[in-house]
Amino acid sequence: MLRLGSWGVLGAASVITLLGVVLVMGAFRNDQLIAENHGTATALVEQVMFDRTLIRYETPDGVSHSPENGVLYPDGLTAGQLVRIEYDTTDPELAKVAERTWLLTLLPVSTTLLVTWLVAAPLAWFLRSRLRALTTVRESTVGAAR
Repeated sequence: MLRLGSWGVLGAASVITLLGVVLVMGAFRNDQLIAENHGTATALVEQVMFDRTLIRYETPDGVSHSPENGVLYPDGLTAGQLVRIEYDTTDPELAKVAERTWLLTLLPVSTTLLVTWLVAAPLAWFLRSRLRALTTVRESTVGAAR
């Protein structure tokens, strides 16, 4: 059980690390897509929820858009606020608050990964040391019985 526990702790920490790296890479890629097909607009913040901030804006062709997944980098926005956004002209569902970039994801992701490994590494070390201690006791017991 101790061996499985230590592998489980390291596996969970590794998965969290992978998810953090993918999240940062995804934010970087979204910013690239917006930069390649750059459009700007003024958006109305319609609703701020735990997992997303919904906006509504119009493109120059007069079409109104409200990205289903919300706007990227919405920190500090409130419902009813007007905000400048940048969007991908080929995919208006991809929009971010103007002048905010993927670099904003670095602090929360790195903090999460730091805490994850500050918990996981000592826990895995503790479980492995307990396993070594039990293995040593078993070997000495078996050796004494011979």
